[in-house]
Amino acid sequence: MGEFDGRVEGHRDGHGFVVPDNGDPAIYLAPQEMRSVLHRDRVRVRVQRMDRKGRPEGRVLDIIERRKTPIIGRLLHEGGQWIVAPEDRRYGQDILIPKNATASAQVGQVVSVELTEPPSLHSQPVGRVSEVLGEIDDAGMEIEIAVRKYEVPHQFSAETLAAAASLPEKLRPVDRKNRIDLTDVPLVTIDGEDARDFDDAVYCEPFKRGRGKTAFTGWRLLVAIADVSHYVKPGEALDNDAYERATSVYFPRRVIPMLPEKLSNGLCSLNPNVERLALVCDMVVGEDGAIDAYQFFPAVINSHARLTYTEVAAALANTRGPEAHKRADVLPQLLHLHEVYRALLKQRGKRGAIDFETTETQIVCDDNGRIEKIVPRTRTDAHRLIEESMLAANVCAAQFIASADHPSLYRVHEGPTPEKRVALQAYLRALGLGLSLSDDPKPGEMQAISQATQGRPDAVQISAMLLRSMQQAVYTATNNGHFGLAFDAYTHFTSPIRRYPDLLVHRVIKALLGGRRFHLAPNVLTRTPELRKNAKPALRPAKPLSQEMMVWEGVGAHCSANERRADEASRDVEAWLKCRYMREHLGEEFSGTVSAVAGFGLFVTLDALYVDGLVHITELGGEYYRFDEARQELRGERSGVRYVVGTRVRVQVSRVDLDGRKIDFRMVREGEPDKLVDKGRPERGERSDRGDRSERAKTPSALAELTAVREADRAVKASARELKTQVPAETAKRSRKPAPRRPAPRPRTRR
Repeated sequence: MGEFDGRVEGHRDGHGFVVPDNGDPAIYLAPQEMRSVLHRDRVRVRVQRMDRKGRPEGRVLDIIERRKTPIIGRLLHEGGQWIVAPEDRRYGQDILIPKNATASAQVGQVVSVELTEPPSLHSQPVGRVSEVLGEIDDAGMEIEIAVRKYEVPHQFSAETLAAAASLPEKLRPVDRKNRIDLTDVPLVTIDGEDARDFDDAVYCEPFKRGRGKTAFTGWRLLVAIADVSHYVKPGEALDNDAYERATSVYFPRRVIPMLPEKLSNGLCSLNPNVERLALVCDMVVGEDGAIDAYQFFPAVINSHARLTYTEVAAALANTRGPEAHKRADVLPQLLHLHEVYRALLKQRGKRGAIDFETTETQIVCDDNGRIEKIVPRTRTDAHRLIEESMLAANVCAAQFIASADHPSLYRVHEGPTPEKRVALQAYLRALGLGLSLSDDPKPGEMQAISQATQGRPDAVQISAMLLRSMQQAVYTATNNGHFGLAFDAYTHFTSPIRRYPDLLVHRVIKALLGGRRFHLAPNVLTRTPELRKNAKPALRPAKPLSQEMMVWEGVGAHCSANERRADEASRDVEAWLKCRYMREHLGEEFSGTVSAVAGFGLFVTLDALYVDGLVHITELGGEYYRFDEARQELRGERSGVRYVVGTRVRVQVSRVDLDGRKIDFRMVREGEPDKLVDKGRPERGERSDRGDRSERAKTPSALAELTAVREADRAVKASARELKTQVPAETAKRSRKPAPRRPAPRPRTRR
């Protein structure tokens, strides 16, 4: 039935899949077939049959390439043998370690293993300990595991460090050539309290064009972005390391930056009261929020203040209060920024951009790196005015590049696939809302449904289903627009310190300003994973790609893959911390809200702790519960009890699987005595999951469904963040800069 080359994706229950290189559906590998291969190996398979679910099932014919990266796990001594149990359960097999290859590691320690003998049908893989990371309880160990587990580059090359060290400490006369001096413009940065790198600075003033009562009025909005491209040149060591990382990775209490600290926190960071190089987007915004003119130019700026969201929000809320008095020198322009934000918000509404309110949380850790508390992030107008300013600059950058017909990377977010659209239409019909979705849905339709259902008990569920129907945003050279934000062209321009696509966009814009073209050279580090292989055909007819465009597409796929990698690593660390945190709450009861419904149970988010866990269907009582996929609900056949997203419940923490990053709840009922829960930890060197596997781990179909639901939930949260803001979380982020008293050159109109 055909032979295919592809990459192995292991599953923690023993089976696996091969993801074909040509984008065909994944091919199922039975546990027996997985004995001779490991997660992420490249293999050739032959499709033997179709299983009862209609999935192709294959047999491994040849192993094309063995994955050479080290495997992270805990060293155990069982049955007289040394073994390493991989941290990533997708590897499926323990690794045998000869007694002379343990590198003095102790039982229970976390180690890195290099394979010396691959697995076969009749033997386990064999390896040697190459690095001892330490004890599982060591502070920061979860991050050390994650960066290796997800292969996040976390050490700069010697050449990169030498190149960074050779950079000047401050601006030189040669750096100022062909730049506009905006150092007297009171640009300011606005970021979180713990931000350390500041990509952007903003300034706003009233703008009037013409004379008399009919004169056009609006605002002059300047967004100054750190000019990283001045220091990081294509093909050099700094650029190679930045490209390999593609993004900074943010963990609680730690950041793995895309650029060395001398650049990210120094030369390229728009710190207050020091001169910095910037690429400026200078916009004229009308009273209706439309951008009537814009221009880009390189400049030298001097941030006049480093402001935080908290103090800006307080100053805007009370212009006669202490925060406003403290920042009296920049208060007028903060008020102008708030005015232009409200105008931009009008335009957002006219476009029909989707704007779902979701709860973002922040993990607060103690000095040992353990969770102290989890608190909701409060989004204020200070956050929103920066977000809208950044969106405006990003749109101008996309339009500027598109109008020049120059290749670049766009941030593309496509609407629902036909399958997801049909499922969403069926869901809306099942609810009987009287609201429908067309066969070619527009963002405004989704936003209208969300607004029309506000105040309903199931409003949360409806918003979640709308978000789940949309695809994830990616970087690509093919401009298919941004569905959620309702932009025909959109790119990332505002964070070149932490995102490589933004750096490329800066290079393209500067080349166009100089009357040149930027030629992107192929990079040997380019990863072209499966990201867009399974994507649906573009919503617009696509031209055959030229060789140059193929290079840009490859870079876009690389950056998108590494963005996903960073997100997965961050989520893994957060899940580990939450599981560790919840082990201290075993047996306790909490109120919560159902956040997702599946055939095997309910996912519940605890009110007080903002932690998610699973209530397995066997914990819902002695009756049969039927899953209604169209309505996304579980309904008891005898009692008629319904569980949907948004249902309020009370649960007890019954089990925490630290290795599996999973938390189990049981439903609490009146008159039912609480079950005693063993709070003891496994002994060092003992597997934490042995003899304590939940029912869901025994059923591959339920496990696959569980994985799918978790992935869908992650996609929902990612889509919500994408629509809500293009500005990163407040941990170690950016800032904004001062703005002009003396205006820059008048923008040339570019509609």
